[in-house]
Amino acid sequence: FAWRTVVDQAVSPPFPFGRVFSAYSVGLLGNAVLPGRVGELARVAVLSRHMQRGRGSTATLLGTVFAHRVFDLFPALVLIAYVLMTADIPHWAVTSLILVAGAGVVLFAFALVGGRIRQHPALHELGPVRRLLSTARQGLGVMRSPFAAVVAILFQSLGWFFQLVAVWATMQAFEIDAPLDAAALVLLLMNVATVFPLWPGNIGLLQAAVALPLVSYGVAYARGFAYGLGLQMVEAGVGIGLGAIFLAREGLSFATLKQMPEEAEAELPVPAATLETAEPD
Repeated sequence: FAWRTVVDQAVSPPFPFGRVFSAYSVGLLGNAVLPGRVGELARVAVLSRHMQRGRGSTATLLGTVFAHRVFDLFPALVLIAYVLMTADIPHWAVTSLILVAGAGVVLFAFALVGGRIRQHPALHELGPVRRLLSTARQGLGVMRSPFAAVVAILFQSLGWFFQLVAVWATMQAFEIDAPLDAAALVLLLMNVATVFPLWPGNIGLLQAAVALPLVSYGVAYARGFAYGLGLQMVEAGVGIGLGAIFLAREGLSFATLKQMPEEAEAELPVPAATLETAEPD
């Protein structure tokens, strides 16, 4: 719902909810089984198949993904404030949370400014780099609508709340008798551990990020590590299950899913290599 709210402000006519949900689910599958955050490119590739080609649709949708992700800042800041006041936090975790929060504020400011820059009336007159940036900024259209931005933030916050409930419920399944602030700390550190996806799911790194802070709550490291595995299996199960269903509904295969990042890059107004070497125009 949060991403659809963002997409509706950038694309006309708006997509039906089912189509956005289908693309999002395929993206969950991509993030669960492939290295890197390629699921974000996969959901863009799925949705762009239903748009007119050659109009910067991929760059615009990439802009919506960026806007959607920066809205994570608001529920994350609420949780960070909550755990700093209530949880027993290791020093390394405090540093990590502050650094990630600071990066989130910078990215949100970038999205806010980028979304409010006026679009050039004639994109065809621009050079390739400026055309790419201009079409990507169109995906940040939600930043020009305070009401839509608030709605997206509320939906994103609701999503974080349900994730918190899932983290706490899985704790109960593993008979870990820890308070809610421990579940909030686990949720935050899970997100920190996946900021830089080094391998599929960051398996091992994520479990360590979960188990280490739970030691201060009297949970043995091995038990906390096992809980982290179970928690990731729950999360991956949702992504793989929904993603496989909607991948089939889109008439796509897993082999196609692996090619989607390349498809998305190919649809951009300018190749990625050009962005690295192009002179300002």
